Amino acid sequence: MTTTGRRALLAAGAAAGAAALVGCTSSGEEGPRRAGAAEREAERVARAEAALRARSVAVARGLLERYDAVLAAHPALAPRLTPLRSSVAAHVGALGEGGTGGGGTRAVEPAAASGSPVPSASAPARSTTAPSPAPVPVAADPATALGELAAAERTASDGHTDALLAAPPEYARLLASVAASGAVHAHLLTEGARA
Repeated sequence: MTTTGRRALLAAGAAAGAAALVGCTSSGEEGPRRAGAAEREAERVARAEAALRARSVAVARGLLERYDAVLAAHPALAPRLTPLRSSVAAHVGALGEGGTGGGGTRAVEPAAASGSPVPSASAPARSTTAPSPAPVPVAADPATALGELAAAERTASDGHTDALLAAPPEYARLLASVAASGAVHAHLLTEGARA
């Protein structure tokens, strides 16, 4: 169980304990129960963390889609991009763990010949009711495509860095690690090619 999970469990336990104490000292009136300040704060914090996780996962998934598009357009770049893409896929999973409640994370295999992600056999199937995202445009020149991918890595890294201030401590550490990884990926996609 992660520290974030334990915090949520402790907050829920504290709220339940407070509710039990209020129930023991109530005047016996059977009216609608109003949430206490601690319960409202715990709910607000949980909603804010869920929204932060959802935004972070969306940023990482967008980057993963860009990797898939570049790999589909330039298969010769696969030896160079596949390890970086695998790292981004792991980030999607790590950023979504611990609880947005919905959506979950799903393992995604590299793009198939059709250019679309293929779910892995161990991943749960996702509902097909959601519209598929618009295809990511990819430059015809491989060097330009790598430059655009590096820019996308920097943008995602900056987004994760900006989210640090609003994140709880454990999630902030994860975001910092993912942001640092994105900065390294951007370097490898640009400067690393020259070495």
